[in-house]
Amino acid sequence: MSQNNKQRVTLHDKTFELSIPHAEISEAIQRVADRLNEDYKGVDTPLFMGVLNGAFMFLGELMPKINMTCEVQFVKLASYVGTTSTGNVQDLIGLTHSVEGRHIIIVEDVVDTGESMEHLLEVLATHKPASVAIATLLYKPTKFTKSYEVKYRAMDIPDDFIVGFGLDYDDIGRNLPDIYTIVNE
Repeated sequence: MSQNNKQRVTLHDKTFELSIPHAEISEAIQRVADRLNEDYKGVDTPLFMGVLNGAFMFLGELMPKINMTCEVQFVKLASYVGTTSTGNVQDLIGLTHSVEGRHIIIVEDVVDTGESMEHLLEVLATHKPASVAIATLLYKPTKFTKSYEVKYRAMDIPDDFIVGFGLDYDDIGRNLPDIYTIVNE
């Protein structure tokens, strides 16, 4: 059976219900791309830094909409086990390019408490970039506890556990083109 536009999916032991169809995701990504294209017009080769694993689909759909010369790099952080944040952020893959004096746009799948992003911002600050901005597909305003700005937010969502479009539940569900919310039965 096709995974496209299914109303419900079961992953491992959990059931998830369709909450954001891919068409809405694409429209939101276009709005973020339009803002980035305007704000970074004339900036010399900004660096888009995708946070693995979750942001790969967001970054993959965002990049063709960016109309400037840019570079792409990936970093990998981990803070989730199952459906719960551990609160302990680990660097798994580090920086591979010099970022000193560079304009960096961090591309993230979801910003909830902000712990992982705060850690990445602290690491980047030691490398003296010219600027750092955050572009996230999903933002949970009621969960966010930090003071830094999340400037490019494609969509604000409630504090629910979600999967699809790059986000997983115990390593599965990333390939779903839509976003699904856990069903508490």
